[in-house]
Amino acid sequence: MGKTRRKFSREFKISLLRDLEAGTSVAEVTRKAEIHPSLLARWKKEFSENLEQAFRGKGNKKYKEQMDIAKLQQLVGQLYAENDFLKKALSTLEAKMAEERKHQQGR
Repeated sequence: MGKTRRKFSREFKISLLRDLEAGTSVAEVTRKAEIHPSLLARWKKEFSENLEQAFRGKGNKKYKEQMDIAKLQQLVGQLYAENDFLKKALSTLEAKMAEERKHQQGR
């Protein structure tokens, strides 16, 4: 019994190529998408050779939706981390400002 081939939508492939253009490493893109780097290289070549006709197959919409959900979950996690960092920075800044006011009043 052989492996079932996964199919990827045109939008999914293009979104991965956009991630590359945005500076995400090949390793990170392929790890996140669970694909081999050579597959990504083939898609990049196909897309650069013929923008209009690249990736005209049917693709797997369900997999794209799963990747979209995973991206959104990653973004939510990142936003939570940034929010927590900013709250701590604000708290530290407020404490320093209160300390400065205390010293200025004591003069």
